[in-house]
Amino acid sequence: MALQAVQSTAINSPQNYPAQKNEATSNAAFEHEHGERRKDPETLKVKNSVELQSQQTNGLSLDTSLPAMPQERTISVAVDPVTLITTESITVTSAMRKHARWAHSSVSAILGGGPAFAHAPEQTKQSRGTGQGQNRNESNNVWYTPAASDNLLASRWGLRGKKGRSMQDDPLIAAFARLRNDLRGCTNIRTFDVPALLHPFLQVIRSSSTSAAITSLALVAINKFFTHDLIGRESPHLALGMQLLSAAITHCRFEASDSAADETVLLRILKLMEDILSGPGGDLLGDESVCEMMETGLSMCCQIRLSELLRRSAEMSMESMCKIVFQRLKNLDVEAGDNVEALDEESDQSPSVLKLEPSVDGNSVVPTSSKAGRRPSPVEETDGTNANAEDGQTSTSLDLPRRNGETIAQRASASAVELSQPPRKSTEDIAVIKPYGLPSIRELFRVLVDLLQPQSKQHGDGMKVMAMKIIDVALETAGPSIARHPSLAMLAKDDLCRHLFQLVRSENMTLLNQSLRVAGTLLQTCRGVLKLQQELFLSYLVACLHPRIEIPAEPGIDPALYEGIPEAPKLARPPTSSGGSGRATPVPVKDRQKLGMEGGSRKPDAREAMVESIGALARVPGFLVELFINYDCEVDRADLCEDMIGLLARNAFPDAATWSTTNVPALCLDALLGYVQFIKERLELRSKFDGYPNPTRLREQRARKKIVIRGASRFNENPKSGIAFLVSQGIIDDPDNAHSVATFLRGTTRISKTVLGDFLSKKANDKFLRSFMDLFDFSNKRVDEALRELLNSFRLPGEAPLIERIVEVFSEKYCSGATPEGIDGKDAVHVLAYAIIILNTDQHNPSVKDEKRMKYTDFAKNLRGVNGGGDFDPEYLRQIYDSIRNNEIILPEEHNTARAFDYAWEELLLKTKSADDLVLCEENNQTNIFDADMFQATWKPIVATLSYVFMSASEDVVFPRINTGFQQCAQIAATYGVTEALDRTVYCLSSMSTIALDRAWNTALNTKVQRGKESVMVSELAVKLGGNFRAKLATYVLFRNVIRGNVQEIRSGWKHIVQILLNLFANSLTSPSLSHQLQLDAIPLQTPTHVIDRADKPADGGFISSFFSTISSYTADDPPEPSEEELEYTLATVDCVAHCHVEDLLLEATRMPVRATKDLVLALLEQLPQESSPVVIVVKPERPLTPIKTNGQRQRSRGPAYDPSLLYVLELITVLAIRDDASFIAVGELVADALQNVVRNAANIHAMVLSRATYYLLLLLQMSTARVRIPIYFQTTPELIHEKDQSFVRAPVVLHTISSFSQPRLERCAGLVLKGLNHCIKESVTLRNEIFNTPDFWSTIERIHAIPAVSPSVFALLKAIVEDRAPSVTADNYEFVVGLLNSFANAGGAAAASQHQHREPHGRRPRSPEKAQSRQRGQEAVYLVYQLTSRVPTLIEQSHLERNEAWLTYWSPIFSCLRMQCENPHRPIRRRAFSCLQSALQSTKLASPDHQEWILIFSEVLFPLIERLLKPEVYQSDPAGMNETRLAEEEIAESLKNILYFMKNDGYLLPPPSPSLSLSTSPPANDQQVTDLWQETWKRVDRLLPGMRKEIFPNPPPQQQQPQEKQRTSNEPTAEREEKAAESISPQKA
Repeated sequence: MALQAVQSTAINSPQNYPAQKNEATSNAAFEHEHGERRKDPETLKVKNSVELQSQQTNGLSLDTSLPAMPQERTISVAVDPVTLITTESITVTSAMRKHARWAHSSVSAILGGGPAFAHAPEQTKQSRGTGQGQNRNESNNVWYTPAASDNLLASRWGLRGKKGRSMQDDPLIAAFARLRNDLRGCTNIRTFDVPALLHPFLQVIRSSSTSAAITSLALVAINKFFTHDLIGRESPHLALGMQLLSAAITHCRFEASDSAADETVLLRILKLMEDILSGPGGDLLGDESVCEMMETGLSMCCQIRLSELLRRSAEMSMESMCKIVFQRLKNLDVEAGDNVEALDEESDQSPSVLKLEPSVDGNSVVPTSSKAGRRPSPVEETDGTNANAEDGQTSTSLDLPRRNGETIAQRASASAVELSQPPRKSTEDIAVIKPYGLPSIRELFRVLVDLLQPQSKQHGDGMKVMAMKIIDVALETAGPSIARHPSLAMLAKDDLCRHLFQLVRSENMTLLNQSLRVAGTLLQTCRGVLKLQQELFLSYLVACLHPRIEIPAEPGIDPALYEGIPEAPKLARPPTSSGGSGRATPVPVKDRQKLGMEGGSRKPDAREAMVESIGALARVPGFLVELFINYDCEVDRADLCEDMIGLLARNAFPDAATWSTTNVPALCLDALLGYVQFIKERLELRSKFDGYPNPTRLREQRARKKIVIRGASRFNENPKSGIAFLVSQGIIDDPDNAHSVATFLRGTTRISKTVLGDFLSKKANDKFLRSFMDLFDFSNKRVDEALRELLNSFRLPGEAPLIERIVEVFSEKYCSGATPEGIDGKDAVHVLAYAIIILNTDQHNPSVKDEKRMKYTDFAKNLRGVNGGGDFDPEYLRQIYDSIRNNEIILPEEHNTARAFDYAWEELLLKTKSADDLVLCEENNQTNIFDADMFQATWKPIVATLSYVFMSASEDVVFPRINTGFQQCAQIAATYGVTEALDRTVYCLSSMSTIALDRAWNTALNTKVQRGKESVMVSELAVKLGGNFRAKLATYVLFRNVIRGNVQEIRSGWKHIVQILLNLFANSLTSPSLSHQLQLDAIPLQTPTHVIDRADKPADGGFISSFFSTISSYTADDPPEPSEEELEYTLATVDCVAHCHVEDLLLEATRMPVRATKDLVLALLEQLPQESSPVVIVVKPERPLTPIKTNGQRQRSRGPAYDPSLLYVLELITVLAIRDDASFIAVGELVADALQNVVRNAANIHAMVLSRATYYLLLLLQMSTARVRIPIYFQTTPELIHEKDQSFVRAPVVLHTISSFSQPRLERCAGLVLKGLNHCIKESVTLRNEIFNTPDFWSTIERIHAIPAVSPSVFALLKAIVEDRAPSVTADNYEFVVGLLNSFANAGGAAAASQHQHREPHGRRPRSPEKAQSRQRGQEAVYLVYQLTSRVPTLIEQSHLERNEAWLTYWSPIFSCLRMQCENPHRPIRRRAFSCLQSALQSTKLASPDHQEWILIFSEVLFPLIERLLKPEVYQSDPAGMNETRLAEEEIAESLKNILYFMKNDGYLLPPPSPSLSLSTSPPANDQQVTDLWQETWKRVDRLLPGMRKEIFPNPPPQQQQPQEKQRTSNEPTAEREEKAAESISPQKA
């Protein structure tokens, strides 16, 4: 088709196209023109030149503002064009000559004409193309015409036609002769006049005397002219030629012969009409020409007597032509720009009224319409017989429709006149014919729409289907343009929708399918002007398709998986009551289904067709978004988006095939998945707000809508309760404000009209009734019209008193303004209104017989004298009576009459005037700002459907689509923060994986199978999961498609994820990966109950071997070995879990924001037992776990079982809590409480769990005392940063809990306890001091310091305490520190004593690194005790104790320790102790000025030490070393001597003073103290070393020199001696 080329040029420029001719005068103009061409050529040439100029300057040319024409196509025929035309002419005339009518043709018909004498005195030469139209006799100066030549030859040869008439008189053959003559010498066929070229052929087509074969040849010839491009855009008079051609083929007449030949002609006409419209001059046709062509095509489509093939061909041709015609509408839009309404106004002002009236068997197929501008005009067809005046015979002819009693051929008979007929009009009188446009398009659209009238008996179903097919093409071609033109849009909104929505309810599947298709196309292209119509259509489909039955239970499918499927669609209006009112009897629901107010039951095929229609609409980009914006977010509109998704979800269930077809579930599932994919693809769109409503406002409207729905529902149950609820929600201002209440009741369609009528009619609600009545405007309306309007808003109650009250208030309202003329007052209105109600019931109550119904006279008689004592105007009463009789006052939703539907439709059209425009989400302006709210409203049925189909699907192709759907739902939910949808998805997949069970999996039979270096744990979980394809797939989809990347948006779904993780971990299918973050080794997995080493057994033992193996296992009470199938299932599970990458989930979880971390922690804490639970177990094995033996069963053991799952939970929550400050603030307290609960229950906890739980608790204690800086996003206060001291974990509480462990448990936990304490001590000075000053800490250390595994750590801790620059050793822990150091020194001695006892032969001692380390620690402990002497003076000063008490508290423990270590079995320790003791005794801060401490030193330290060293048992502890120690007694004596010298030189030890000494030479202390010290000292020294006194005091020096000697000795040697003593016992020298 040349449609594109034609449309792009529009109507082209004036120099190429002369003015078009009106069809009624076109043939006359043709005759006039050809008559003039037989005049003087020169005169005609001048005339043509002037005519052309006038056409171009006087408005006869076409619009010059149209786009330029396209490049002209070249002639495509291979033969000479002139020869081709001549050949076609000869072909036609040859066929005519063979016909009886033209059997005696003239010679001119064969020879093509010759010279003849002209009849006129003056003739001009007319050139046609480049040839000559006439021949000139130069010698005689005589002009010949072809007609004259024919006459001359015929006379010369004596040829006469029938009845003596020459054949040259036949216009048909003569026209071909003239054409051949005119073509002589033509070199460019494109310059040949188009009307002249077509004229002979058109005459044949329009002649009723030609046969079908001849007419067919003429049509073929013309078709060739166009298909070979012999006629182009530049051809002269192309527009006129197209008008003539259109008129000819639409008025074709020929003699009927056989049906095949006749239908061939009609087929060629159809083909030629297509070529004309799509050809180079198609856009030059006028509106009337196009209408006639469309009328011709429609008539062929409707002719029942034509063959099926021809009618189907006519339909296809009509579709093609309509596509071209409506494509023209799109071009008109481009030409008009934004001023589209101007086209409608211009077409309405056109003086001509086009009428397109196709006919069938003489009757118009277009029904009579009462609409303005549509007057009925009967169309008849000829009777098929015509009298041939020439032959006197009757021939059958096939005529196309006639108008107003005459055939179209007769009405346009100017084109069929004989050529000798004189011209009737000149070319100057031919009016301009505009190219076809909106008038013809509107008329065509109107006719097609009118053909769809459901109630028309004249239109068969086939005709309706044909019309719908053509309308569908029109909508597909120019649907948006139709919506832009008000006149066309009104046809679509009113008649088209009205007819389609009724045809959709047809049980004829052909009608249903086509009506659904057209309705779908209409909504796709014109929905911008069909807001309420679209709601009605979709609501009907939803009501039809949504089943009202429960989902059948399926074995193996948990009903909780498909919760969220709506049981019924949401209704914009409440269900109507079936109670009678006395006005009319409501029609039952079953009958109302036909009206479309109820969905009803449809056949399976009909349901499938409806589902396909909905699926097609759902796939339109942005369609569902538009539904959500325009309906779900408006208070008085239905929730179409939710209903559509709920409908698709419910029908995607397999049981939908039981009431529809097997294709319906798949179709619905595909549409549902398409909706999810549509939202997912828009996630990355840039948000656009221009041109769209505010999303916040829409959310508010949805919230208000929900409140209104709830309030209306309550009102329908209890009006007072409903009003109270609406007042509480702010919908109604005040329950006593009658106007506010009435406004809501009238403006809300969700209120039951029956309940509303009962409410308003009650006497207590009189104020509401009057306010409700004030909302109406009854001015300029008859009483019945006003009453009809009122009673359409509520259902009139059935009791007479209630009706009386309503009528009374109505009467007052009706007369509240100016009283209508002819009515006396409100009393008259009251009686008249009541009479109208009675009349309405009488006329339309089906229980009343027709002969008993009230007549007008009865009605008027009843109203005599009630109008103020007079009567009403009879004409006024007649109008009321006729109105009620013909049009019942009804509630349309309760009745099933044609008028009910019309009434409801008119009400809908009224609402369209006040309805908001439909917001369109056009494809070129898509936005995703509404997707979050839309998905929030629709995700529940989607996830439920995916879950159910996943569990019930049997086709493999379904699973990839479902998996993709889950993934996309998760991505959408995570992106838009719809956490409920994500959690629900997690729950469904977790349930389908079968791993997340509330009960614990049985781990008692877990068996480890080894083969070489490879091993696998066979468990109940692994076997069942590996053998369940759906469970494995669900597990993979959960971890890889749903959770990954979306963990931060999961909330309650963590509960199910944690259950899966624990079950996998408990069955050794995953390994922990977070222990390294806590500086720990991985959590030990549970030891298997049974270990099978396949390498120990032969590869194939045969059946007997397997049998005996099984019997022996039962005999030994061992579990049977796993079978090969179980092993395969286990390996499949291992592979599945490996592909899930659980470790990635844990890593991602540790990086979540704080708000998401808390949800995970809460889910983990739910897996812990309650505080009152006796045993802390999550995955509880049924058999206790003990060490195992290969190929055998382990022995049972007592005590708490090891549960790695519990440890897994504790570790994970600890990692999450201490990862950063914000996390610790959010969940630290929760985690600390959980850990403390576990630690407090130490008696029932496995030692491994207890030790690590204690360590985790100490880590939290470490972090709890830090000053926490809170990030900005976690703050709840306006300050940017603030600090908070967390105090929910207290060191004394934790340490007391630890110290309360039993000794065996504490010993097993000692390592991690000490490690945790070290973390706490290193972190904070405050915490370190708090711990060091807590007795429970030292109690714990004391209980664990002797454990070989932790002794080095404990000693390192003590060493750090003692050597710490900060005052870590305090009065509270001083005694504990000294005691522990003493214990370590004793331990070193014990190790040495043990070594002496186990001395090997030949004197070799066994090497033990542990004992060597213990001895080394003993030496260091002695030195650390000595280092404490530097701290003692400060402690004494801080203690504020009395002198003796302070010395006993601080000095005495040190000297006691050193004294004890001086007799230590280990020689290096003894040596260090002696050195330290000597240095300590030389301390200047040891004693007070009164020297009382020395008494204690001698009595408690030195003398007991000497006594102990001399005892045999001490000697036996180290015989070899003790000899050396005893030899060192001289050193002791020397040391004692040094001490005594030191005391002497410092003035502490002096002889008692002589009484003869003066006061100036008295000792520094009082006499009694000096005497006591002297006596006590020598009392003990003399007993051990009798000669020591003489050696120190040989001759007492003169008393007067004593002070000077004291000053000298005290200033010089003391500091030096102390420094040397310290160096002698330093660790380096030791």
